[in-house]
Amino acid sequence: MKVTQIPFKNTGFFSKTIIDYLEQKETIQPFYNNFPDITGFHNQIEEKEKSYRLQSRLTLVNALENQYKGFNVSEKTKENIALLKQQNTFTVTTGHQLNLFTGPLYFLYKIISAINLAEELSEKFTEKNFVPIYWMATEDHDFDEINYFNFEGKKVLWNRADGGAVGRFSTEGLETVFEVFSNQLGNSKNAEKLKNLFKKGYLEHTNLADATRFIANKLFNEFGLVIIDGDDNSLKELFIPFVKDELEHETSFNEVSKTITELEKEYKIQVNPREINLFYLSENSRERIVFEDGVYKVNNTEIIFSKDEILKEVDENPLAFSPNVIMRPLYQEVILPNLCYIGGGGEMAYWFELKNYFEKVNVPFPILLLRNSVQFLSQKQQKKLYNLDISHQELFLNQHKLLSKKVVENSDIKISFDDKINYLEEQFAELKEVAEKTDVTFIGAVKAQEVKQIKGLKNLEKRLLKAEKRRQNDLVVRITTLQNQILPNQSLEERQRNFSEYYLEYGEGFIEALKKSLKPLQLEFTILEL
Repeated sequence: MKVTQIPFKNTGFFSKTIIDYLEQKETIQPFYNNFPDITGFHNQIEEKEKSYRLQSRLTLVNALENQYKGFNVSEKTKENIALLKQQNTFTVTTGHQLNLFTGPLYFLYKIISAINLAEELSEKFTEKNFVPIYWMATEDHDFDEINYFNFEGKKVLWNRADGGAVGRFSTEGLETVFEVFSNQLGNSKNAEKLKNLFKKGYLEHTNLADATRFIANKLFNEFGLVIIDGDDNSLKELFIPFVKDELEHETSFNEVSKTITELEKEYKIQVNPREINLFYLSENSRERIVFEDGVYKVNNTEIIFSKDEILKEVDENPLAFSPNVIMRPLYQEVILPNLCYIGGGGEMAYWFELKNYFEKVNVPFPILLLRNSVQFLSQKQQKKLYNLDISHQELFLNQHKLLSKKVVENSDIKISFDDKINYLEEQFAELKEVAEKTDVTFIGAVKAQEVKQIKGLKNLEKRLLKAEKRRQNDLVVRITTLQNQILPNQSLEERQRNFSEYYLEYGEGFIEALKKSLKPLQLEFTILEL
């Protein structure tokens, strides 16, 4: 196994927002608190230690113990849950949707990033304890985003009626999915392990939350991972003051809107807040709460509350109030002694909108850490890259650019159109100086001719490149085939493939290789040769 790191920006798959954050550019600094380095964690520990109450710890531990009833829990995970009662214990958290059979590969990268970060912090701060948390997004209702995974280029799909929080969905109907998937796996030792994991997860648990907990627990509990379900009455009770504040004052909308006004001057906005960023959750629906005509209404229902009635409902039925994407991060930070949230680029982009909101409600804003990203290469693929003289950084080039670069490098015709264009621009610069001394109408003619000639040269360059690609067709096919294998759909494989493809080949060694290789605080993209 060989591990190589390259800067995230050299892959071309990460936004300006994320690259500027990793480089700590001044323009992004107002939108985060502490940076993910040892100094940042030292400061974050001090902040969280002052704000997180012992009673919250006891409520959290009690909720976790109840959620884990009936599950085979490792001693390491039991120990971590118990440690959460202590004032010197903190969490590092990642979250993800309840994707069928974990969904895309990066599900694993998020969790291993959290596990490895907790271990690294334990070595740096020996008098503190650090617990890795996986937050299951059980209250999401976007079923179309989670009802499939890709296996060897094909979708494995779960069809069922939509409606309500996905964590409460019955696993009924997944027998059919199991039959389809198991037929694709074959009968190897690793295939049998995958079948057993799917079967025990989905066919022996009645809802999607429990099924997902079983699978994540089976994969990671030896490392002490603690899995939390926010769809929990006792945890929601801790959040009651913030729910009431949202209903009465629309605090998140006001604060996030102000932040967006500043953030959008430099960066793309990920999500926009609503006036009230809460849903009303029932057994089969999750609908927005809106304030209209002096009353609170639940969208697409006949449910209506006066102000006094809805505040009473919060006290009596806190489980019914479900935070949306704007308020869910706050809910997490209120109920956990959390230091850091580990997420992908899209997630971090919306967290940057929330710092002022956190300050307004007096909750410490966590450190934001970009999760590890990984590209796997087999020995065979690495050998092909070497033979084609394609570096790891070149691998991530747009396919047209990669082909053009390699065809030119491999060509017997050595001509630089850039040099020709630069020469032309110099000649026309002289002509413009002459034109300015003679007749201003001549300047327009000179500029038009410059555009025409440069355009002509660029067209010639394109025609020459096309001709060379035809002549070097074998090289073009080899490069195209290899890059398409490594980057399916011209995207990072972690967004396309499911872990089962690698587990089928490498078994538990696949997760062991990830655990050994991922370094969360290095803030670089990982290339792993297996």
